[in-house]
Amino acid sequence: MEQWITLFNAQPDWAQSAVGLFALLLAAMAVNFLIKRVLLKAAAPFLDTRSLTADRAAARFANILPLLIISRGLPLIKHLPSEVMTVAVNLAEASMMLSAALGLSKLLSYVEEVYNRRQDARARPIKGYIQLLKIAVFCGAAVIMISILIEESPLLLLSGLGAMAAVLLLVFKDTILSLVASVQLTSNDMLRVGDWIEMPSMNADGDVIDIALHTVKVQNFDKTITTIPTHLLISDSYRNWRGMSESGGRRIKRALHIDQNSVRFLTDDEVIGLKRFRVLKDHLARKKREIAEWNDSHLAGEDAINARKMTNLGTLRAYIIGYLKNHPQIADENFTLLVRQLPPGPEGIPIEIYCFTATTDWGEYESIQADVFDHLLAILGEFGLKIYQQPSGMDMRELIRST
Repeated sequence: MEQWITLFNAQPDWAQSAVGLFALLLAAMAVNFLIKRVLLKAAAPFLDTRSLTADRAAARFANILPLLIISRGLPLIKHLPSEVMTVAVNLAEASMMLSAALGLSKLLSYVEEVYNRRQDARARPIKGYIQLLKIAVFCGAAVIMISILIEESPLLLLSGLGAMAAVLLLVFKDTILSLVASVQLTSNDMLRVGDWIEMPSMNADGDVIDIALHTVKVQNFDKTITTIPTHLLISDSYRNWRGMSESGGRRIKRALHIDQNSVRFLTDDEVIGLKRFRVLKDHLARKKREIAEWNDSHLAGEDAINARKMTNLGTLRAYIIGYLKNHPQIADENFTLLVRQLPPGPEGIPIEIYCFTATTDWGEYESIQADVFDHLLAILGEFGLKIYQQPSGMDMRELIRST
Protein backbone atom coordinates (compact mmCIF):
# COMPACT_ATOMS: atom_id res chain seq x y z
CA MET A 1 0.00 0.00 0.00
CA GLU A 2 2.86 2.32 0.87
CA GLN A 3 4.40 1.54 -2.50
CA TRP A 4 1.18 2.54 -4.26
CA ILE A 5 1.05 5.79 -2.28
CA THR A 6 4.71 6.51 -3.03
CA LEU A 7 4.15 5.75 -6.72
CA PHE A 8 1.06 7.99 -6.76
CA ASN A 9 2.90 10.91 -5.13
CA ALA A 10 5.68 10.55 -7.70
CA GLN A 11 3.26 11.24 -10.56
CA PRO A 12 2.86 14.72 -12.09
CA ASP A 13 0.33 17.07 -10.50
CA TRP A 14 -2.10 16.83 -13.45
CA ALA A 15 -2.02 13.01 -13.27
CA GLN A 16 -2.80 13.04 -9.56
CA SER A 17 -5.74 15.41 -10.20
CA ALA A 18 -7.02 13.23 -13.06
CA VAL A 19 -6.83 10.07 -10.95
CA GLY A 20 -8.60 11.81 -8.08
CA LEU A 21 -11.39 13.07 -10.36
CA PHE A 22 -11.79 9.61 -11.90
CA ALA A 23 -12.00 7.98 -8.48
CA LEU A 24 -14.52 10.57 -7.28
CA LEU A 25 -16.74 10.14 -10.34
CA LEU A 26 -16.48 6.36 -10.02
CA ALA A 27 -17.60 6.56 -6.38
CA ALA A 28 -20.54 8.82 -7.28
CA MET A 29 -21.61 6.48 -10.09
CA ALA A 30 -21.34 3.47 -7.77
CA VAL A 31 -23.51 5.15 -5.15
CA ASN A 32 -26.02 6.19 -7.84
CA PHE A 33 -26.17 2.61 -9.13
CA LEU A 34 -26.54 1.20 -5.62
CA ILE A 35 -29.43 3.53 -4.77
CA LYS A 36 -31.39 3.32 -8.03
CA ARG A 37 -30.71 -0.26 -9.11
CA VAL A 38 -30.62 -1.96 -5.72
CA LEU A 39 -32.26 0.02 -2.95
CA LEU A 40 -35.15 1.52 -4.98
CA LYS A 41 -35.89 -1.81 -6.67
CA ALA A 42 -35.91 -3.52 -3.30
CA ALA A 43 -38.27 -0.86 -1.95
CA ALA A 44 -40.56 -0.92 -5.02
CA PRO A 45 -43.04 -3.46 -3.55
CA PHE A 46 -43.53 -1.18 -0.54
CA LEU A 47 -44.27 1.89 -2.69
CA ASP A 48 -47.59 2.69 -4.34
CA THR A 49 -47.88 0.14 -7.16
CA ARG A 50 -50.76 2.06 -8.77
CA SER A 51 -48.60 5.07 -9.60
CA LEU A 52 -45.24 5.75 -11.19
CA THR A 53 -45.07 9.24 -9.69
CA ALA A 54 -43.80 7.99 -6.33
CA ASP A 55 -40.99 6.06 -8.05
CA ARG A 56 -40.02 9.16 -10.05
CA ALA A 57 -40.00 11.31 -6.91
CA ALA A 58 -37.71 8.80 -5.16
CA ALA A 59 -35.42 8.72 -8.21
CA ARG A 60 -35.13 12.53 -8.16
CA PHE A 61 -34.24 12.54 -4.47
CA ALA A 62 -31.73 9.72 -5.09
CA ASN A 63 -29.66 12.06 -7.29
CA ILE A 64 -28.81 14.19 -4.25
CA LEU A 65 -26.40 11.73 -2.59
CA PRO A 66 -24.04 11.28 -5.61
CA LEU A 67 -23.94 15.06 -6.05
CA LEU A 68 -23.20 15.43 -2.33
CA ILE A 69 -20.28 13.03 -2.68
CA ILE A 70 -18.91 15.08 -5.58
CA SER A 71 -19.29 18.42 -3.78
CA ARG A 72 -17.61 17.10 -0.62
CA GLY A 73 -14.96 15.08 -2.42
CA LEU A 74 -13.66 17.80 -4.76
CA PRO A 75 -11.80 19.72 -2.02
CA LEU A 76 -9.92 16.47 -1.19
CA ILE A 77 -8.39 16.18 -4.66
CA LYS A 78 -4.81 17.37 -4.73
CA HIS A 79 -3.39 19.96 -7.10
CA LEU A 80 -6.83 20.94 -8.45
CA PRO A 81 -6.94 24.66 -9.39
CA SER A 82 -8.96 26.57 -6.80
CA GLU A 83 -11.03 28.35 -9.44
CA VAL A 84 -12.02 25.07 -11.09
CA MET A 85 -12.76 23.45 -7.74
CA THR A 86 -14.94 26.39 -6.63
CA VAL A 87 -16.97 26.39 -9.85
CA ALA A 88 -17.38 22.59 -9.76
CA VAL A 89 -18.46 22.58 -6.10
CA ASN A 90 -20.96 25.38 -6.72
CA LEU A 91 -22.40 23.55 -9.76
CA ALA A 92 -22.71 20.33 -7.77
CA GLU A 93 -24.50 22.09 -4.89
CA ALA A 94 -26.82 23.94 -7.31
CA SER A 95 -27.59 20.61 -9.01
CA MET A 96 -28.42 19.16 -5.58
CA MET A 97 -30.94 21.96 -5.04
CA LEU A 98 -32.43 21.38 -8.51
CA SER A 99 -32.79 17.65 -7.80
CA ALA A 100 -34.48 18.43 -4.49
CA ALA A 101 -36.91 20.83 -6.19
CA LEU A 102 -37.74 18.28 -8.91
CA GLY A 103 -38.24 15.62 -6.25
CA LEU A 104 -40.58 17.88 -4.27
CA SER A 105 -42.51 18.66 -7.45
CA LYS A 106 -43.00 14.97 -8.17
CA LEU A 107 -43.94 14.39 -4.55
CA LEU A 108 -46.61 17.11 -4.77
CA SER A 109 -47.91 15.50 -7.98
CA TYR A 110 -48.15 12.20 -6.14
CA VAL A 111 -50.07 13.87 -3.29
CA GLU A 112 -52.53 15.25 -5.86
CA GLU A 113 -52.82 11.86 -7.54
CA VAL A 114 -53.60 10.14 -4.23
CA TYR A 115 -56.15 12.83 -3.37
CA ASN A 116 -57.87 12.43 -6.74
CA ARG A 117 -58.65 8.83 -5.85
CA ARG A 118 -61.13 10.07 -3.26
CA GLN A 119 -64.80 10.18 -4.22
CA ASP A 120 -65.14 13.86 -3.35
CA ALA A 121 -61.99 14.91 -5.25
CA ARG A 122 -63.94 16.02 -8.33
CA ALA A 123 -66.13 18.34 -6.26
CA ARG A 124 -63.18 19.76 -4.28
CA PRO A 125 -60.05 19.71 -6.47
CA ILE A 126 -56.67 20.75 -5.06
CA LYS A 127 -54.87 21.09 -8.38
CA GLY A 128 -54.66 24.88 -8.06
CA TYR A 129 -53.07 24.67 -4.62
CA ILE A 130 -50.59 22.05 -5.81
CA GLN A 131 -49.60 24.26 -8.74
CA LEU A 132 -49.10 27.21 -6.39
CA LEU A 133 -46.87 25.10 -4.14
CA LYS A 134 -44.85 23.94 -7.15
CA ILE A 135 -44.32 27.54 -8.25
CA ALA A 136 -43.17 28.43 -4.73
CA VAL A 137 -40.78 25.44 -4.65
CA PHE A 138 -39.18 26.27 -8.00
CA CYS A 139 -38.96 29.99 -7.24
CA GLY A 140 -37.27 29.26 -3.91
CA ALA A 141 -34.95 26.74 -5.55
CA ALA A 142 -34.04 29.25 -8.27
CA VAL A 143 -33.12 31.90 -5.69
CA ILE A 144 -30.98 29.47 -3.68
CA MET A 145 -29.28 28.10 -6.82
CA ILE A 146 -28.36 31.59 -8.00
CA SER A 147 -27.06 32.51 -4.52
CA ILE A 148 -24.92 29.34 -4.52
CA LEU A 149 -23.47 30.08 -7.96
CA ILE A 150 -22.64 33.70 -7.12
CA GLU A 151 -21.65 32.81 -3.53
CA GLU A 152 -23.90 35.38 -1.94
CA SER A 153 -26.60 35.19 0.72
CA PRO A 154 -30.11 34.46 -0.58
CA LEU A 155 -31.38 37.39 1.53
CA LEU A 156 -29.07 39.77 -0.32
CA LEU A 157 -30.32 38.41 -3.62
CA LEU A 158 -33.95 38.79 -2.57
CA SER A 159 -33.39 42.39 -1.47
CA GLY A 160 -31.86 43.20 -4.83
CA LEU A 161 -34.72 41.54 -6.67
CA GLY A 162 -37.21 43.52 -4.60
CA ALA A 163 -35.72 46.78 -5.82
CA MET A 164 -35.78 45.58 -9.42
CA ALA A 165 -39.25 44.01 -9.29
CA ALA A 166 -41.10 47.04 -10.68
CA VAL A 167 -38.67 47.43 -13.59
CA LEU A 168 -38.71 43.69 -14.35
CA LEU A 169 -42.51 43.57 -14.33
CA LEU A 170 -42.67 46.50 -16.75
CA VAL A 171 -40.00 45.25 -19.15
CA PHE A 172 -41.01 41.60 -19.13
CA LYS A 173 -44.77 42.04 -18.76
CA ASP A 174 -45.66 40.12 -21.94
CA THR A 175 -43.10 37.42 -21.20
CA ILE A 176 -44.42 36.91 -17.67
CA LEU A 177 -48.02 36.76 -18.91
CA SER A 178 -47.05 34.30 -21.63
CA LEU A 179 -45.03 32.19 -19.20
CA VAL A 180 -47.91 31.93 -16.74
CA ALA A 181 -50.31 31.17 -19.60
CA SER A 182 -47.99 28.48 -20.98
CA VAL A 183 -47.75 26.82 -17.56
CA GLN A 184 -51.53 26.84 -17.20
CA LEU A 185 -52.12 25.55 -20.74
CA THR A 186 -49.65 22.73 -20.22
CA SER A 187 -50.51 21.73 -16.66
CA ASN A 188 -54.28 21.81 -17.32
CA ASP A 189 -53.90 20.08 -20.70
CA MET A 190 -55.96 22.84 -22.30
CA LEU A 191 -54.14 22.84 -25.63
CA ARG A 192 -51.98 20.47 -27.65
CA VAL A 193 -50.33 20.60 -31.04
CA GLY A 194 -52.82 19.08 -33.49
CA ASP A 195 -55.94 20.28 -31.64
CA TRP A 196 -58.69 21.84 -33.73
CA ILE A 197 -59.62 25.12 -32.04
CA GLU A 198 -62.09 27.85 -32.94
CA MET A 199 -61.50 31.41 -31.68
CA PRO A 200 -63.77 33.90 -33.51
CA SER A 201 -62.23 36.95 -31.80
CA MET A 202 -58.90 36.16 -33.52
CA ASN A 203 -60.42 34.78 -36.76
CA ALA A 204 -58.88 31.42 -35.94
CA ASP A 205 -60.53 28.17 -37.00
CA GLY A 206 -58.15 25.31 -37.64
CA ASP A 207 -55.40 23.08 -36.26
CA VAL A 208 -52.72 24.15 -33.77
CA ILE A 209 -49.34 23.70 -35.43
CA ASP A 210 -47.01 25.33 -32.90
CA ILE A 211 -47.11 26.34 -29.22
CA ALA A 212 -44.33 28.73 -28.22
CA LEU A 213 -43.77 30.91 -25.18
CA HIS A 214 -45.31 34.07 -26.64
CA THR A 215 -47.49 32.81 -29.50
CA VAL A 216 -49.62 29.90 -30.64
CA LYS A 217 -49.89 29.31 -34.39
CA VAL A 218 -53.13 28.01 -35.88
CA GLN A 219 -53.38 26.83 -39.47
CA ASN A 220 -56.90 27.67 -40.59
CA PHE A 221 -58.81 25.41 -42.96
CA ASP A 222 -58.23 27.90 -45.79
CA LYS A 223 -54.46 27.29 -45.21
CA THR A 224 -53.86 30.75 -43.74
CA ILE A 225 -51.92 31.06 -40.47
CA THR A 226 -53.30 32.88 -37.44
CA THR A 227 -50.88 33.83 -34.67
CA ILE A 228 -52.50 34.14 -31.23
CA PRO A 229 -50.71 35.60 -28.18
CA THR A 230 -50.43 32.81 -25.65
CA HIS A 231 -51.93 34.79 -22.77
CA LEU A 232 -55.14 35.42 -24.77
CA LEU A 233 -55.88 31.69 -24.65
CA ILE A 234 -56.25 32.08 -20.88
CA SER A 235 -58.06 35.43 -20.74
CA ASP A 236 -60.37 34.94 -23.77
CA SER A 237 -62.65 32.04 -24.61
CA TYR A 238 -62.13 29.59 -27.43
CA ARG A 239 -63.53 26.21 -28.46
CA ASN A 240 -61.36 23.11 -28.51
CA TRP A 241 -62.77 20.26 -30.61
CA ARG A 242 -60.44 17.64 -29.12
CA GLY A 243 -63.26 16.15 -27.03
CA MET A 244 -65.26 15.54 -30.19
CA SER A 245 -62.30 13.86 -31.89
CA GLU A 246 -61.60 11.63 -28.88
CA SER A 247 -65.28 10.66 -28.47
CA GLY A 248 -65.43 9.12 -31.93
CA GLY A 249 -68.69 10.85 -32.90
CA ARG A 250 -69.61 14.23 -34.38
CA ARG A 251 -72.92 15.93 -33.81
CA ILE A 252 -75.62 16.54 -36.40
CA LYS A 253 -78.01 19.29 -35.35
CA ARG A 254 -80.22 20.47 -38.19
CA ALA A 255 -83.94 21.06 -38.67
CA LEU A 256 -86.49 20.30 -41.38
CA HIS A 257 -89.00 23.15 -41.72
CA ILE A 258 -92.41 21.60 -42.36
CA ASP A 259 -95.23 23.56 -43.99
CA GLN A 260 -97.86 23.89 -41.25
CA ASN A 261 -100.69 23.65 -43.77
CA SER A 262 -99.69 20.06 -44.59
CA VAL A 263 -100.05 18.76 -41.00
CA ARG A 264 -103.21 16.64 -40.51
CA PHE A 265 -104.62 13.41 -39.05
CA LEU A 266 -103.94 10.12 -40.78
CA THR A 267 -106.80 8.08 -42.17
CA ASP A 268 -107.08 4.36 -41.48
CA ASP A 269 -106.03 3.55 -45.04
CA GLU A 270 -102.96 5.76 -44.71
CA VAL A 271 -102.01 4.05 -41.44
CA ILE A 272 -102.26 0.69 -43.19
CA GLY A 273 -100.17 2.01 -46.06
CA LEU A 274 -97.46 3.26 -43.72
CA LYS A 275 -97.03 -0.24 -42.31
CA ARG A 276 -94.95 -0.88 -45.40
CA PHE A 277 -92.11 0.88 -43.60
CA ARG A 278 -90.26 -1.68 -41.51
CA VAL A 279 -89.13 0.88 -38.90
CA LEU A 280 -92.77 1.94 -38.33
CA LYS A 281 -94.43 -1.46 -37.84
CA ASP A 282 -93.92 -1.69 -34.08
CA HIS A 283 -94.64 2.00 -33.54
CA LEU A 284 -97.91 1.92 -35.48
CA ALA A 285 -99.11 -1.22 -33.72
CA ARG A 286 -98.27 0.17 -30.29
CA LYS A 287 -99.75 3.58 -31.04
CA LYS A 288 -102.92 2.11 -32.50
CA ARG A 289 -103.41 -0.06 -29.42
CA GLU A 290 -102.75 2.86 -27.06
CA ILE A 291 -105.19 5.18 -28.88
CA ALA A 292 -107.89 2.49 -29.06
CA GLU A 293 -107.63 1.82 -25.30
CA TRP A 294 -107.81 5.53 -24.51
CA ASN A 295 -110.81 6.13 -26.79
CA ASP A 296 -112.69 3.15 -25.35
CA SER A 297 -112.18 4.32 -21.78
CA HIS A 298 -112.73 8.06 -22.24
CA LEU A 299 -115.17 8.65 -25.09
CA ALA A 300 -118.20 6.70 -23.80
CA GLY A 301 -120.49 7.57 -26.70
CA GLU A 302 -119.15 11.07 -27.29
CA ASP A 303 -118.66 12.60 -30.71
CA ALA A 304 -115.81 11.08 -32.74
CA ILE A 305 -114.26 14.53 -33.03
CA ASN A 306 -113.01 14.08 -29.48
CA ALA A 307 -111.20 10.84 -30.30
CA ARG A 308 -107.40 10.64 -30.37
CA LYS A 309 -105.84 10.03 -33.78
CA MET A 310 -102.39 9.67 -35.24
CA THR A 311 -100.95 12.63 -37.11
CA ASN A 312 -98.70 12.55 -40.12
CA LEU A 313 -96.17 14.79 -38.36
CA GLY A 314 -95.95 12.59 -35.23
CA THR A 315 -95.60 9.51 -37.41
CA LEU A 316 -92.82 11.22 -39.35
CA ARG A 317 -90.92 11.85 -36.10
CA ALA A 318 -91.26 8.16 -35.19
CA TYR A 319 -90.02 7.21 -38.66
CA ILE A 320 -86.97 9.49 -38.39
CA ILE A 321 -86.02 7.99 -35.01
CA GLY A 322 -86.32 4.45 -36.37
CA TYR A 323 -84.43 5.38 -39.52
CA LEU A 324 -81.54 6.92 -37.55
CA LYS A 325 -81.32 4.00 -35.11
CA ASN A 326 -81.01 1.60 -38.03
CA HIS A 327 -78.54 3.78 -39.95
CA PRO A 328 -75.12 2.04 -39.92
CA GLN A 329 -73.21 5.33 -39.81
CA ILE A 330 -75.17 6.98 -37.00
CA ALA A 331 -73.78 6.38 -33.50
CA ASP A 332 -76.45 5.14 -31.12
CA GLU A 333 -74.75 3.70 -28.05
CA ASN A 334 -73.56 6.29 -25.47
CA PHE A 335 -74.65 9.16 -27.73
CA THR A 336 -77.78 11.30 -27.64
CA LEU A 337 -80.29 10.62 -30.40
CA LEU A 338 -83.56 12.52 -30.52
CA VAL A 339 -85.99 14.15 -32.93
CA ARG A 340 -87.80 17.11 -31.44
CA GLN A 341 -90.37 19.65 -32.55
CA LEU A 342 -89.33 23.27 -32.04
CA PRO A 343 -91.80 26.18 -31.66
CA PRO A 344 -93.59 27.03 -34.93
CA GLY A 345 -92.60 30.24 -36.63
CA PRO A 346 -92.92 32.19 -39.87
CA GLU A 347 -90.83 29.52 -41.62
CA GLY A 348 -93.02 26.58 -40.61
CA ILE A 349 -92.61 23.92 -37.94
CA PRO A 350 -88.95 23.01 -37.33
CA ILE A 351 -88.35 19.29 -36.78
CA GLU A 352 -84.82 19.15 -35.40
CA ILE A 353 -82.65 16.07 -35.83
CA TYR A 354 -80.07 15.73 -33.05
CA CYS A 355 -77.68 12.78 -33.37
CA PHE A 356 -74.02 11.85 -33.82
CA THR A 357 -72.20 10.24 -36.71
CA ALA A 358 -69.99 7.22 -36.06
CA THR A 359 -66.96 9.06 -37.47
CA THR A 360 -65.27 12.40 -36.86
CA ASP A 361 -63.72 12.72 -40.32
CA TRP A 362 -64.97 15.99 -41.79
CA GLY A 363 -65.58 14.69 -45.31
CA GLU A 364 -67.38 11.54 -44.16
CA TYR A 365 -69.42 13.56 -41.64
CA GLU A 366 -70.68 15.95 -44.32
CA SER A 367 -71.49 13.06 -46.64
CA ILE A 368 -73.46 11.19 -43.96
CA GLN A 369 -75.37 14.33 -42.97
CA ALA A 370 -76.25 15.08 -46.60
CA ASP A 371 -77.42 11.50 -47.22
CA VAL A 372 -79.67 11.57 -44.13
CA PHE A 373 -81.39 14.80 -45.12
CA ASP A 374 -81.59 13.81 -48.80
CA HIS A 375 -83.56 10.76 -47.70
CA LEU A 376 -85.80 12.66 -45.27
CA LEU A 377 -86.65 15.37 -47.79
CA ALA A 378 -87.56 12.74 -50.37
CA ILE A 379 -89.69 10.68 -47.93
CA LEU A 380 -91.90 13.58 -46.74
CA GLY A 381 -94.43 12.99 -49.54
CA GLU A 382 -95.20 9.50 -48.19
CA PHE A 383 -96.57 11.16 -45.05
CA GLY A 384 -98.51 13.85 -46.88
CA LEU A 385 -96.15 16.55 -45.65
CA LYS A 386 -94.45 19.37 -47.51
CA ILE A 387 -91.28 21.25 -46.77
CA TYR A 388 -91.60 24.97 -46.18
CA GLN A 389 -89.94 27.20 -48.75
CA GLN A 390 -90.34 30.91 -49.32
CA PRO A 391 -91.84 31.82 -52.71
CA SER A 392 -89.24 32.16 -55.43
CA GLY A 393 -89.33 34.04 -58.70
CA MET A 394 -90.55 30.89 -60.48
CA ASP A 395 -93.44 30.58 -57.99
CA MET A 396 -94.46 34.19 -58.63
CA ARG A 397 -94.38 33.66 -62.41
CA GLU A 398 -96.54 30.54 -62.09
CA LEU A 399 -99.01 32.47 -59.91
CA ILE A 400 -99.24 35.30 -62.45
CA ARG A 401 -99.61 32.85 -65.31
CA SER A 402 -102.41 30.96 -63.53
CA THR A 403 -104.32 34.17 -62.93
